[in-house]
Amino acid sequence: MALSRSARLAALRLTALATATLSLALVAASPGPRPGAVGIDDPYFPSLGNGGFDIKHYGLDLDYNPDTDVLNARAEISARAEKDLSSFYLDLQKLTVTSIEVNGRAAQFTRTGDDIRIKPRHALAKGRTFTVEVKYNGIPEPLGGPIVFGSDYGWMKTGDGVFVACEPNAASTWFPGSDHPSDKATFDIRIKAPKGLTGVSNGRLVSTRTTGGKTVAHWRTDKPMATYLATATIGKFDVRTGRTPGGIPIYVAIDPVLKNSNNVDVYGVTAEVTDYWSKLFGKYPFEETGAIVDDMPQAGFSLETQTKPVYSAVRSESTIAHELAHQWFGDSVSPEEWDDIWLNEGFATYSQWLWEEHKGRNTAAALMRAGYNARPADAPFWQTVVGDPQRDTMFASAVYQRGAMTLQMLRERIGDKAFFKLLRVWVADYKYENAETSEFIKYAERISGQQLDDLFKTWLFTKGKPAL
Repeated sequence: MALSRSARLAALRLTALATATLSLALVAASPGPRPGAVGIDDPYFPSLGNGGFDIKHYGLDLDYNPDTDVLNARAEISARAEKDLSSFYLDLQKLTVTSIEVNGRAAQFTRTGDDIRIKPRHALAKGRTFTVEVKYNGIPEPLGGPIVFGSDYGWMKTGDGVFVACEPNAASTWFPGSDHPSDKATFDIRIKAPKGLTGVSNGRLVSTRTTGGKTVAHWRTDKPMATYLATATIGKFDVRTGRTPGGIPIYVAIDPVLKNSNNVDVYGVTAEVTDYWSKLFGKYPFEETGAIVDDMPQAGFSLETQTKPVYSAVRSESTIAHELAHQWFGDSVSPEEWDDIWLNEGFATYSQWLWEEHKGRNTAAALMRAGYNARPADAPFWQTVVGDPQRDTMFASAVYQRGAMTLQMLRERIGDKAFFKLLRVWVADYKYENAETSEFIKYAERISGQQLDDLFKTWLFTKGKPAL
């Protein structure tokens, strides 16, 4: 039996109503754009880094006045949205933000602790590349506390400028960004300082120009870099450039105050070590090698800033070998989270032992056993869990020394052929990326063909002095 015309119209109306209701329900169920996360939940620094986007490039314009210590700056950041974003955060500590634009249009922003919450005029769609311009100023302050050997770190005032060494969480004291090693990016850094001072940064020097009594140095790194590895060290420097015997560009800047302060030929040792590590670990991963040696004895430490480690007045041939090994272990292959810090420091310390072995002065096995025998079983040294050393003790000596001992034990277990193949494959496969301890263990087992859980559990994750 056929329906009447009126019945058919009524049925059509009901179908249309049901379809509209379903559409509204689907819209209501859709989450829509949401804020990016504050932090990436790193176990040691939960608020560092930011969620919802991936920064691709930083363009930093820094105008520094050493007389007042005031920094006037502009950051232009290129990023990619990883989800639909109604707002997002950038890390920036204490400095005053004067304006923010997203894709060339003024954006609302508010402070939340050491983060800036930014709300663009229009939501950002997942997969979209966008730009953020932040203008800001103020006097950057270094961080302190127990983390870095009880020293200040970050943006540190010197007699003629600043010494900038930011590991682990001080990059955001002088520029806005996602201040966590898991979010690497390329950089253009332009440093404007009074004529007579030199601004030194990462990568290669693109240009210098002097105008209005100030010199602008433009540095560029085309290889991905973690924020803590960025530097903008400023002062009076004697600069020497050239190439290593192996052909790698080199740039070494030394404070003239330190010219005759010790017997280390920083330029020569840097060139020699870089070439040797390139043979042992694989091709040098960056545009340039070098060093920045500044008169900053208050710091009492050096840091593996990418392409040009920064050295305070405390330095040696062994320290140079350590910081340059970091260019592979820490800079190119960076920790996924900060509890993986032994992948940086244990490897660089072991490289110091390899350097002594290379020079014929000692062996890694002998150096390992000397350190092992020098520490009694009840020494606090053996109570640090190297694979998870905790935030305030993440740079404890055990992270360096017991981390290196772990590698020597691994070398003795699997043999030299497998061990050095492991190091080369590791840095090649994770070049410019991030890695964690569990991945290194898998690589060690795959390349050696051995089951190694017992070794790593004993040396990295168990308190107490292991039996040899």
